[in-house]
Amino acid sequence: MELHEIRYFLAASETLNFTRAAEDCGVAVPSLTRAIKKLEDELGGQLFRRERRLTHLTDLGRLMQRHFQTLQDAAETARSEAARYVSANTKLKLGVISTMSSAHLVAFLKHLRERAPDLDLEIWESHCADIAEALSRGDIDIAIMTLPDYSEDFRPLELFREPYQVAFSRGHRFGNLREVPLRELEGEDYVKRLHCEFPSNFARLDVAKPYQAVRTRYSTEREDWVQTMVAAGLGITLMPKFLPVIADLELRDLVDPEVFRTVSIVTRAGRRHSPPVERALDSAKSLDWTAVKPST
Repeated sequence: MELHEIRYFLAASETLNFTRAAEDCGVAVPSLTRAIKKLEDELGGQLFRRERRLTHLTDLGRLMQRHFQTLQDAAETARSEAARYVSANTKLKLGVISTMSSAHLVAFLKHLRERAPDLDLEIWESHCADIAEALSRGDIDIAIMTLPDYSEDFRPLELFREPYQVAFSRGHRFGNLREVPLRELEGEDYVKRLHCEFPSNFARLDVAKPYQAVRTRYSTEREDWVQTMVAAGLGITLMPKFLPVIADLELRDLVDPEVFRTVSIVTRAGRRHSPPVERALDSAKSLDWTAVKPST
């Protein structure tokens, strides 16, 4: 007996109408009738009895209905588990911070494709807090993040360190400086990037956050808006060194102290690594991140 024959029989036993059962199965009535006749020949008895316009199961048919339903349920479970197995070995959900350098991300993706060409990648982009929650819930498998500290729920692997710079418009007084000490930010109009992890990096240095010294005039999540407002002279901002910048924007290193963020690839502690996660980790470890040239 074959699975499609069992499926036809179960449809007919549910509807007790061969025409409707054939429609439900997407086949012609003769095909369904032949399949059921084949089952009857193999089992040695009638499964259905037709009396005029009434069709009903025989005792053998009722007995086989229970067994065949168990077989069909087992087959569907097997298909579902097989699909999950295949998906677990070919699909990866990667969370990436929105301020990740595109050059570094593309270098990683190319390196990963070379090592796992059959991998299907879904990239989930947001700020660090959202990504951490998604990783905790299991909505994503692995993440590239920049938190200064991680709870015991996460396992970070440091990839590279990225200094912060001061961004300003042409003609600003910072243009006369080779580097900008943090104290020089005092009193400046500031364009704040919402969800920026920059202030939290001061915690490692026991340094006061600069937002107490600057005048925050604008706040937005949009990176292009931040840079455009700064280029228009509406204020200064701080930004990761490897982030692409628009024209008419000048940059200087931030010093005294130098502040940096640590870019890490992070997994959930206690969660077994799937093959795609293992490949992503191996690729991240083997990539020479210092050799990546930032976008301009």
